[in-house]
Amino acid sequence: MRILLWHLHGGWTDSFVRGPHEYLLPALPAGGPWGMGRAGRNWPDSVREVGLDTVEPDSVDAVVLQRPEELAEVARALGRRPGKDLPAVYLEHNTPKGGVPNAVHPLADQQAIPIVHVTHFNELFWDNGAAPTLVIEHGVPDPGHLYTGDIPELAAVVNEPVRRGRVTGTDLLGRFAAAAPLQMFGMGGAGLREATGLPASRLTIRGDLPTAELHRELARCRVYIHPLRWTSLGLALLEAMHLGMPVVVLGTTEAARAVLPEAGAISTSVDELVRSAATLVHDPDEARRRGNVARRVALERYGLEAFLQAWDALLDELAARRFRTGRILIPSQEGKSQ
Repeated sequence: MRILLWHLHGGWTDSFVRGPHEYLLPALPAGGPWGMGRAGRNWPDSVREVGLDTVEPDSVDAVVLQRPEELAEVARALGRRPGKDLPAVYLEHNTPKGGVPNAVHPLADQQAIPIVHVTHFNELFWDNGAAPTLVIEHGVPDPGHLYTGDIPELAAVVNEPVRRGRVTGTDLLGRFAAAAPLQMFGMGGAGLREATGLPASRLTIRGDLPTAELHRELARCRVYIHPLRWTSLGLALLEAMHLGMPVVVLGTTEAARAVLPEAGAISTSVDELVRSAATLVHDPDEARRRGNVARRVALERYGLEAFLQAWDALLDELAARRFRTGRILIPSQEGKSQ
C-alpha cells in the first residue's frame, strides 16, 4: 500500500516505516510540522518525501491522520475526503490535555475513521463517543542488550523539561538527584539547572543525541528513571528496557501496565522510588538482574514484529472498507507474546 502520513513523532514513525509498504511523507523547504519529510532519518528507501500538492490523488491507498487539521488539508490537496473517498485512520499519540476524565476526542461520534490509541490508558481516558477504536501498542526496534551500568549514576530522557514542568516531573528531579548524580538527555534542556536548582555536580545536561549514541550513553548509566506524571508511554522508557537497564518509574498512566516491579521499581511514592534508585546504584549486580527482567518484558510486550502485524491487519481492513461502529477486531498482540 501507499500510505500518506506526516512526520510528527519521530520515534513512532521510525517503527511504523519499517513495514512492507510505501510511505509518503510531506516535505516543505522550511520543514516544520507540516513538511518535515524524512528530516535526515536513516529510513528505508520505501519512505519517500513528497510535495503534498504534487501527489497524484488516486495513488494514495490510505492516510494515517495525527492532527484534526489534517482532515481538511488532505481533502484540499487530494480532493479526496478521509473516511469517505480515502481510507483513513486517526492515530492518537497523547493523553487528554484537559477535562479529564471527560475529555471528548476530536474525532468522537463519527463512524468512518477508526481511532487508534497507542496505549490502553489513552483509550480508557479519552471519550471516543461512537467512533470505532482500538489499541495498537508501541513496538520498538531492538537496539540490543547494550547495558553495562559502569557509571553509578541515574539517567532520564525528557524532552522540553523546563517548558513542560510538572507534566514531565521536572520538579521531582532534585529528589532523585539526592540519591545519585543525574544525566538528562533530550531536547530543550537549556535552563534546567536554574529550574531545578541543581548544581553541575548533581545534574549533567547531555542534550538531544543521535539514536545510536543515545543508546550507548544511556546503557553506561546504572539506572534509568522515568519521572513523568502525564504521558502516553515514553518510547525512551521502552528503549531503556530493551537496552537491559533497570527502570525506576513513576506509576502513572500506562506505566503501571508496561513495567513490572521486578524490572526495577514502580510506585506513586517518590520516596520509595528514590530509595530504590539509591539501592540499585549501589548494588550493580541487582541492577543488572532487574535490567535483564526489563529487557525480557520489553521484548515480549513491545517488540517490533507484533506492532507491524497489528498495523498490517488494520490497513487490510481500511483497504477493504470494512468500517463499522464499535471495536475493530485485529489479532491480539497479547496473545502473540504469551
